[in-house]
Amino acid sequence: MAMAKAKYDLTPRIAPNLDRHLVFPLLEFTQERELYPNDQILKAKIELLNNTNMVDYAMDIHKSLYHTEDVPQDMVDRRVEVVARLKSLEEAAAPLVTFLQNPNAVQELRADKQYNLQMLNERYQIGPEQIEALYQYAKFQFECGNYSGAADYLYQYRALCTNAERSLSALWGKLAAEILMQNWDIALEELNRLKEIIDSKNFASSLNQVQSRIWLMHWSLFIFFNHDNGRTQIIDLFNQDKYLNAIQTNAPHLLRYLATAFIVNKKRRPQFKEFIKVIQQEQNSFSDPITEFLACVYVNFDFDGAQKKMKECEDVILNDPFLGKQVEESNYTVVPLKDEFLENARLFIFETYCRIHERIGMGVLAEKLNLNYEDAERWILNLIRTSKLDAKIDTQTGTVVMEPNHPNVYEQLIDHTKGLSGRTYKLVTQLMEHSQAQAAR
Repeated sequence: MAMAKAKYDLTPRIAPNLDRHLVFPLLEFTQERELYPNDQILKAKIELLNNTNMVDYAMDIHKSLYHTEDVPQDMVDRRVEVVARLKSLEEAAAPLVTFLQNPNAVQELRADKQYNLQMLNERYQIGPEQIEALYQYAKFQFECGNYSGAADYLYQYRALCTNAERSLSALWGKLAAEILMQNWDIALEELNRLKEIIDSKNFASSLNQVQSRIWLMHWSLFIFFNHDNGRTQIIDLFNQDKYLNAIQTNAPHLLRYLATAFIVNKKRRPQFKEFIKVIQQEQNSFSDPITEFLACVYVNFDFDGAQKKMKECEDVILNDPFLGKQVEESNYTVVPLKDEFLENARLFIFETYCRIHERIGMGVLAEKLNLNYEDAERWILNLIRTSKLDAKIDTQTGTVVMEPNHPNVYEQLIDHTKGLSGRTYKLVTQLMEHSQAQAAR
């Protein structure tokens, strides 16, 4: 049963693209949903913890796994080592930490980093060694699981750091810490800051830049499926050419999340048609019930197949750590995204089916929508009432009659012009990038 639930689990594909601390929430989710045997998950947690300083947590898991109060001597020795190292780093960073905790002293800092470094050196005898010690101390705090302290120190370190690479590393650490503390607004700010650097930075090779984009997209899943505006923003990010290309070449499994965002997004986007082409192109490299559902509705017009896929989509959502987030409502546990997804998926089937037929039997529609006759009638009436559907119900014949919908010529012309403009911009950008690359050689 456990392995059946794990059929569509993407954790093995996603985990290699995350910081090891970000993998823990995924393992917690798989443990709660019982996707894998419990012992297997506990062993995976211990393996992850081996390269962190969260020794107490590792000891607790070891006790659970082996049903004992004893822990191996190497864990005990490691704990002593971690405590000693923490104390040493604390002492090395102390002068700068003391300065940063003094509000009057901090007011002396300016936007000019060079001025700050000179001022700290002359007035407080704080030099590059103490600044480097702050980074090491912040990093060690993160490895110990103190994400709040790590986030504060990494923020302060970046304000003083003049090394671009080290500053970028600190930003990745800050982003991870904010995600783990579930500070979604701040995490989104750090994500956008990081994206700006990745898109503008001169990387040693284009492969490094692509890899950074892939990491960014994987990390962003935590934010986009928790932030209020996340489902719109995931489309804005993942659907950009450079990011979509990275998905298609290196991480096609991320199509699940982009497909879900398109389905639950209330506003149908002009990019949706283009995205369906991507789903079609990538069917051999990645497909799961969510992408297959879109292919059934928009590529193959297989409405019976789409209806079957809806049930599988429900299982995928419930067992996905990003899509299956639970919320407590009036003593009930619900998965909000599941209900939204199924409601919109029905609408997708209905709209597409109605474009093909002018008059549809209510019984046929109920079957296609996976609803009983009364529920289907109520659902369609609600669509007509809320102006989501231009149709009427003929109660005598038990059919839905679609009103003719003649496309507006001017709107079509504007859409085609926008599409042409977008393709021209893309072509010019590619030509400029190619000429710059030639000039650099």
